[in-house]
Amino acid sequence: MLSPHTRFLILALLGLSVLLGFTFWRRQNVQAARGGRISPPKLAWLFYAIFLWFLLCPLVALESTLHPGLRLVLGSFGACMWVRGVAEMYMLYVSHNWKPPYGIGHDVLCIFLVLGGLSWYQLHRDGPPSRLDLWALSLIALVLVTLVVEVMYATLFFQAVEGHTTGEDGIWFADEEQARFRRINRITLACNIPLYAGLGGLLAVALGFAV
Repeated sequence: MLSPHTRFLILALLGLSVLLGFTFWRRQNVQAARGGRISPPKLAWLFYAIFLWFLLCPLVALESTLHPGLRLVLGSFGACMWVRGVAEMYMLYVSHNWKPPYGIGHDVLCIFLVLGGLSWYQLHRDGPPSRLDLWALSLIALVLVTLVVEVMYATLFFQAVEGHTTGEDGIWFADEEQARFRRINRITLACNIPLYAGLGGLLAVALGFAV
């Protein structure tokens, strides 16, 4: 299905994500970096989303044997996410004017982008989808689910912090100690389980650990 080179890169990026996750956790929770402490469920969600959106989707888009329409969907989505990532880093650490509604608007834009790309693929495919195409369609379905979940998270977080995400003391993450974040953390933990199961199943198939 996926090329050996892509499978190797997936494993490498998984390892890199784990390392970055630990480094980020230490920076926020031990060194008390800007943005506040982050709870374990939110840390797990953050690096799930980063791996799926910023790393896995663009990597799969490079697969030459994948249908061009699906490559377009995954590639354009990945590019859109990287643009967002650069913009958010600037707003968080330089201009200090980041607000969750910006991310919500971008999520909605991405949903329409992906759905539009899928419509283009449906119009231009000239036969039944290959096994790789079916796998990629499952990946795209997972992406759409995570975008909807992200909209929910961002809305709940913005309400919980009452808009206090800007300035030098802006809050960007939900910690595990404050009562206002307990509901958000419970919902995140509940959603993490099926999301990780879905991603794990897709990776197992892609890496040859499952039929």
